[in-house]
Amino acid sequence: MAGAFALVVAGIGSAVASSHTDDGVLRANYQTISANYTGGNDAGAGASVDVSRDFDRELLEKQAKAQVAQREVALKALTAKTQARADELQKNQWVLPVAGYHLTARFGQRSSLWSSGMHTGLDFAGPSGSTIVSVAAGVVKSTGYEGAYGNRTIITLQDGTDIWYCHQSRIAVTPGDKVDPGQVIGYTGSTGNVTGPHLHLEVHPGGGDPVDPYPVLIQHSVRP
Repeated sequence: MAGAFALVVAGIGSAVASSHTDDGVLRANYQTISANYTGGNDAGAGASVDVSRDFDRELLEKQAKAQVAQREVALKALTAKTQARADELQKNQWVLPVAGYHLTARFGQRSSLWSSGMHTGLDFAGPSGSTIVSVAAGVVKSTGYEGAYGNRTIITLQDGTDIWYCHQSRIAVTPGDKVDPGQVIGYTGSTGNVTGPHLHLEVHPGGGDPVDPYPVLIQHSVRP
């Protein structure tokens, strides 16, 4: 009986010990699992932050590239607009018709040298064969020999003004040609009623009566 009791007591002790051991193992396992779980959450949170940062960086890079592209488009448009304006100004500018000249007869001078008794243009004297250029943009209206004016070219400007280039030795354009400021249209000479080689320039607003070319040139920022 005593032995049986001892065995029972021993069994109970073993069971209790086993129970304590199991509890310890469970606690240890729980702590390990909890630690792993918590660590897993921290790692997940860190990964989430990294992904968010990568996404923000990519978004900012895309926005920056889009802004650069927009600026490039705007710059190209501005450049094209500026160039178009420059081309327009160049086409509308006036230039001197010849180089290496000196002025002789002026508008309004009276003399028997001219059939009307009055000089109707502005004379640019210079070596024969010097280039003559169009003073402004326009269209060649007529060319040919015209009595006292010799070889004459008439160019009509955009506002309807006719410019006469007279006494040329040779004409370099034909009717209907479009010309720009500074474009060669002929060469100085002594054809017609002259006392020496020169360009006789006349200005006819609206194709009407001639006016003094000098103030017209000044008005267009050209000083003879």
